[in-house]
Amino acid sequence: MYPLHREREQPIFSARAHVFQIDPATKKNWLPASKHAVTVSFFYDISRNVYRIISVGGTKAIINSTITPNMTFTKTSQKFGQWADSRANTVYGLGFSTELQLQQFAEQFRELKDAARLAREKSQERYELSNPALNLAAPQELSEERHSPPLLKVNGPGEEKLFRSKSAEVELTVEKERVKKMLSEGSMCEINLEAELFTLQDSNAKLVEALHEANSSVEEWKRQLQEYQEETDRLREQVAELETQLGRPSSGQSGTEELSHSLEELEALLSAKNQEIHSLQRKKSDVSELQKEREDALQRLQEVEQQNGELETRVQAAEQTLASSREEQQQAQQEVQRILGVLDLKLCDLSQLRESLANIISK
Repeated sequence: MYPLHREREQPIFSARAHVFQIDPATKKNWLPASKHAVTVSFFYDISRNVYRIISVGGTKAIINSTITPNMTFTKTSQKFGQWADSRANTVYGLGFSTELQLQQFAEQFRELKDAARLAREKSQERYELSNPALNLAAPQELSEERHSPPLLKVNGPGEEKLFRSKSAEVELTVEKERVKKMLSEGSMCEINLEAELFTLQDSNAKLVEALHEANSSVEEWKRQLQEYQEETDRLREQVAELETQLGRPSSGQSGTEELSHSLEELEALLSAKNQEIHSLQRKKSDVSELQKEREDALQRLQEVEQQNGELETRVQAAEQTLASSREEQQQAQQEVQRILGVLDLKLCDLSQLRESLANIISK
């Protein structure tokens, strides 16, 4: 289902990137969520006062993440960043084509995270301010509630005009919200058209570039083929003229054999050129496979970098454990030496006591 509500959400910022999600089984490897670079946009939901990151691939949403104050966007490399979404129980990763695009996305993420925090604090303040009014309106007599509204009892009989003015303000606010929704709907249509236009322009540029390359190659091959055909026709005309002049093909047999040999060489060259054309056409189909292999290599490189970071963390933890073990061992040795010293003193005292007892017994 399409995740945007055009009547209530406004676009803020958009960028194109390759989308990845963490593997739910291993929690280490990245799984590509899109085959190509897609548009990733920040949106503001007016009705719920929240910010969301949304990306649509085809007819389904590959990113639908609500920004919370606890989220953090981490740049793991010069062109790659990630953030964790606890509600979706996943980690999203974005690969950008330039470092500037990554920096702009990270700054926008940080600003909207702060905005989400302020929105949450304001909503809590409004809730706290609304509670005293509810407490004032609650302890009313049953008879009074039946005869008049609680708001009029709290404000007094002279505040009816104030109640009516507040109702008028509420109606005016509703009308303003309706106008804002209409404007946001128009802006949403405009941003969707701009996104579609950007996608079409990108695809058109790629197709035009590939078409120019193909046309240049085809024109070159056609030119060479035309030259070979003209050379062949010219040699055939020379052979026909020689045969006509000599009257008998046997008298010009040596020249005819040379021309036939030249024709065979040209035909072999033409067949070789045709094979070369077919091989070039096959190479064009292999370009997409090479691009896919490049993306797989980049993904494996990111995995290796992540594993390297984990290994460094483990090494540091092991070094800390070893240092603490050495310190505990030194403390234990010091304690043993202290106990041995105390034991020597006790043995000395015991020997003196034994000598004293022996002297007493001898007397």
